[in-house]
Amino acid sequence: MIVRFNIDQIESGQYDYRVTYEGEDLYADAGLASIEECIVAATEGLGQDAVAAEVAYQGIISGTYPLATLALASAQLAEHALNTTTAVEEVCK
Repeated sequence: MIVRFNIDQIESGQYDYRVTYEGEDLYADAGLASIEECIVAATEGLGQDAVAAEVAYQGIISGTYPLATLALASAQLAEHALNTTTAVEEVCK
């Protein structure tokens, strides 16, 4: 199963995430301090059925990653998600 981490900034310095599978919410949390914290928390909540996750920030998917990569490179994936969303938003202006 490949899930999606839907991460959003709800206010300055406050983020939330929802983990979904085929459009259905599995679990969520709010009030985290960074995109990286959302990735870590979302990864920790996954069951054994999940093998990978799409990471989406502000509705823009930055990539699909195996669980090991999510666990070992959360800071880099968070930066990539932010950079991808920023680049797409710049093009759309």
